[in-house]
Amino acid sequence: MTMKVDKYIGHSGFTSRQKAFVLIEEKRVTVNGKTATHSTKVQEGDIVLVDGKELKVATGAPTYIVYNKPKGIISTSEKIADNIVDAVGHHEKIHPVGRLDKESEGLILLTNVGEIIDKIANPKYGHEKEYLVTLNHPVRAQFLKEAGEGTDIGAGEHTKPCIITAEPGTKRVFRIILKQGLNRQIRRMCNKYDYQVIKLQRVRVMNIKLGNLKPGEWRDLTEAELQNMFSLLK
Repeated sequence: MTMKVDKYIGHSGFTSRQKAFVLIEEKRVTVNGKTATHSTKVQEGDIVLVDGKELKVATGAPTYIVYNKPKGIISTSEKIADNIVDAVGHHEKIHPVGRLDKESEGLILLTNVGEIIDKIANPKYGHEKEYLVTLNHPVRAQFLKEAGEGTDIGAGEHTKPCIITAEPGTKRVFRIILKQGLNRQIRRMCNKYDYQVIKLQRVRVMNIKLGNLKPGEWRDLTEAELQNMFSLLK
């Protein structure tokens, strides 16, 4: 397994990848005795030190779980209050696959297989993520049309076309399928049209569905789910 040093530090649970980036900038990271740069890659057997302390990524039995993240839980393995790893309490050293912001809820995958995380979470691979969104006002046809075609959400960012439909039997709920991963993308799309998001729930990632999991519950992926997921990742 080969990964960039910032990702290795993130997977170790020592700190987040964003903070690892700063550690590298400050020349506090070495790999096999040499000061690391942002392009440095780590392979099995390499010795990674931060401020002279060795880091190791746990390599237990391959573990893949789906968790129904409640609001208030933070999608990080960093040792801070309300982090998702402590919330799950798994015996293996697992890490979240991608993120759900603190106010959002629903499906998030966790695993201890490092190379899988980027293959699923990186937007460049275009894997589908499906959400149910409740607004403070009724969903307007203009919003569905323009959001589905792609729209400017500020800060020089433009959403790509996506599948977005009003949820049958409701007035303020819509379903959206994204392959893009802009920061707080759905909330920003809604805010542009003067909506406030009351509830944002992710219900599917690729072939993995939330199903009947209650908030705070998790389960192992089934063998069928794993085989289907691996097929999609090829």
